[in-house]
Amino acid sequence: MQQALEPHISTQIMELHHSKHHAAYVANLNNAMQSHVLAVTSSDIATQIALQAAIKFNGGGHINHSLFWQNLTPAGSAEASPDVAPSLSAEVVKTWGSLDDFKKAFSTTLLGIQGSGWGWLVKDGAVLRIVTTKDQDPVVGSEIPIFGVDMWEHAYYLQYLNGKAAYVENIWNVINWKTAEDRFLGTREDVFKALKAAL
Repeated sequence: MQQALEPHISTQIMELHHSKHHAAYVANLNNAMQSHVLAVTSSDIATQIALQAAIKFNGGGHINHSLFWQNLTPAGSAEASPDVAPSLSAEVVKTWGSLDDFKKAFSTTLLGIQGSGWGWLVKDGAVLRIVTTKDQDPVVGSEIPIFGVDMWEHAYYLQYLNGKAAYVENIWNVINWKTAEDRFLGTREDVFKALKAAL
């Protein structure tokens, strides 16, 4: 699977991104949660508070990456075509005028992220919006993440070097529009239920 996104995302990047970066978030989250349980059991409130940053960062990294893997698919597959997302595509056209205009707006937002973060298409009630989250902050509240793009350097640097624009241009070739359609039509609970099932 790690070579399935070639040539748009290299096998080397996928191996490092999935097996090293994401795995580290999971390991660090598990360690922080175990420490938090001990702190709760011993009524150590200071440690409970001190662990919140690690839980948020690593938990967010785990959630964001898990959602990210699900919204990628090999270029040329049926899922890579917006045609498999008629409801979402219609709402995108209604909101931005055309799919191309949406892609331009989303890409501009991605390239405007300073430092590390994520760009997301979310459903907020009945409205589609493009939002960004800093570092590994996940999409929270009532917003439903339709798809996200990792803009940390580890997502593209080995292949694209400082060419973020080329990475953003190529990511469109591997977006899983079927997953995006399912998320658009579902609830926030559906998204995270599917996420749990895949883990």
